[in-house]
Amino acid sequence: MGMIRNLYSHSHPFLFLFTVFWFLLLPMTDADNIYLVYKGCADQKLHDPSGIYSQNLKTLLDSLVSQSEKKAFFTTTYGEGQNVIMGLYQCRGDLSNTDCYNCVSKIPDMLENLCGKVVAARVQLIGCYLRYEIVGFKQVPETQLLYKVCGAKEESYNDGFEERRDSVFGMVESGVKNSGNLFYSGSYQSFYVLGQCEGDLAKDDCGDCVKSAEDQAKAECGDSISSQVYLHKCFVSYSFYSKGGTNISSSPGSLDTQRTVALAVGAFAALGFLIVCLLFLKSVLKKKSDKY
Repeated sequence: MGMIRNLYSHSHPFLFLFTVFWFLLLPMTDADNIYLVYKGCADQKLHDPSGIYSQNLKTLLDSLVSQSEKKAFFTTTYGEGQNVIMGLYQCRGDLSNTDCYNCVSKIPDMLENLCGKVVAARVQLIGCYLRYEIVGFKQVPETQLLYKVCGAKEESYNDGFEERRDSVFGMVESGVKNSGNLFYSGSYQSFYVLGQCEGDLAKDDCGDCVKSAEDQAKAECGDSISSQVYLHKCFVSYSFYSKGGTNISSSPGSLDTQRTVALAVGAFAALGFLIVCLLFLKSVLKKKSDKY
């Protein structure tokens, strides 16, 4: 988004640790999808003496929430002339329509609490995100880095760590382009990975965006055992487990998954690994269940 102050670090350590235990003790449910990942709030407040913007924004958000019962991605505008507001949401590609709605429907109240009345805002949850902006708001490139989390450094990698990471990155680039919903989840030789693009991107642009996210993951996080990189139009997340197997598994496009804050803390790496692994497992199990 445009000139948004980055307040993405509002995911406190205690919340991360609580979430780790939650994932370990309970099966994945739609409740797991509504944890806050980051928020971006414009510095400029919404000047709205007549209340037109506020009413347009409310109508826009109501429309987005309503559509989330039917589809994983939707974008629309509301208002006239200089009062137009654009908004969209996107759910992770492995969520059901019900889970998508349950995720998106939480964001309007969160926007008010986290950002107040501003000209543009974005809230990213584990399972979905929603953003809006008024007409004329300054745009940023599709590959603008919005948020990253780098896991702990591992000094005792097996041979070929970087080669395997590059291989799984290649799987994501190909997977998002060949899927029907620009989403991919898969695993390869101890790596677990997720990738997704915003629903209005062309396939080639999606591949380019994911490639940029992967390059930034390598540049920003180096040899971290896990990384989550969110760009303006796509995201990539991976985790490496040194004692994992060597089989290849994937679920391409299954319908069942401006400052930067870097958190290189072991607990965060554990959370990132657990989220990626469990979301991947959920996606694979859902894909298998659909066959029967």
